[in-house]
Amino acid sequence: MTTTEIPLARADEPAPAKSRHLRQIDLYRVITFALVILIHVVGSTTYQQDVVADAIQAPLHLTREAFFALTAFVLVFQYRDRPVPAGKFWRRRFPLVAVPYVVWTVIYWVYAMVALNQPFGSMSSQLRALGLDLLTGNAWYHLYFILVTLQVYLLFPLLAKLFGLIRRRPWPVLAVSFGVQAAVTVFMSYPPGAVGYNVISQFFSTLLPYQFYTVLGMTAALHFETVHAWVRGHSRWVLLGMAAGLAIVETGYFLSVHNGEWPEMASDAFRPYLIPWCVAAIAGIYLAGARWAEGKQRGGRFVSWAVDRSFAIFLCHPIAIALLDPLLSFVGDRYGAPWTTLAVYPATLLLTFAIAELLRRLPWSKALTGRARAGA
Repeated sequence: MTTTEIPLARADEPAPAKSRHLRQIDLYRVITFALVILIHVVGSTTYQQDVVADAIQAPLHLTREAFFALTAFVLVFQYRDRPVPAGKFWRRRFPLVAVPYVVWTVIYWVYAMVALNQPFGSMSSQLRALGLDLLTGNAWYHLYFILVTLQVYLLFPLLAKLFGLIRRRPWPVLAVSFGVQAAVTVFMSYPPGAVGYNVISQFFSTLLPYQFYTVLGMTAALHFETVHAWVRGHSRWVLLGMAAGLAIVETGYFLSVHNGEWPEMASDAFRPYLIPWCVAAIAGIYLAGARWAEGKQRGGRFVSWAVDRSFAIFLCHPIAIALLDPLLSFVGDRYGAPWTTLAVYPATLLLTFAIAELLRRLPWSKALTGRARAGA
């Protein structure tokens, strides 16, 4: 999973009177998309059944949840004191995400046929495959995220009707959402024998496995001042929560492996033992951003640059990983793990940044990245 910044507002959209830019969210984005690239690099430079590599990947799945919490947070923070007219909201927001989603689905569809030497077949069969990819987000392994984000956009005017309830009774709302989340992840991780993987896989590109984190982000935005003060005033508890959550993840993972599950399955993103860790890690990333924003904001220029290009970075980083396959082979054949990962990760970051910068300067930047051409 995750990603990146999903553009949440047009530059020409009037902001609500009380809105303000939360600088800590910028660093939150940068940390999270750096972890997105890391988990994909680890997955590309290690074997699927590598017990140690999968133990590293398991907690890195937090990026999905962190970004869905962020997407909901930013949307609600912008609209918490103003109405959400559905038609106007959709007309302004959908194109910024839907158009790049369609464009990149086509790009990865073509890439799969050309670079991976897949049999072409008939044009009608290929077009059917493209249509299915558009519906499922399966053109490449990260595009499901944008499809789920579009579902958040579609449902947001309806979710906005819950603002009053969440303001009045945040804990009962979170408790119900958490119960649903736990039930869904248990079902997806340990399905009944009659339920096959094909059924479970249909959930991956839906909002259902991420609904708790969406509600969490909404709640944090509606109670922002209280949440911010608690996180800043209880940093030790946040760090202890992260340590405890990580211990739960790794204990659950190694117990699953010990009981005969394949490491790849035991480290799956939808394991119920990931939930406490994801919640604590989201708080921890926000805490890091808050401390940074209150200090000298070292690297602030890079953070601003990266935030502006984070959607582009998310969209193109798998291509950077694929283009670095010769480096992966060269280092892997000679030195093996973990040196392959350590060499490929910084190379992926640099190449991804270069591609993203190029995309932002093309005349078609808005269709490719959801943002107008840089410098235009």
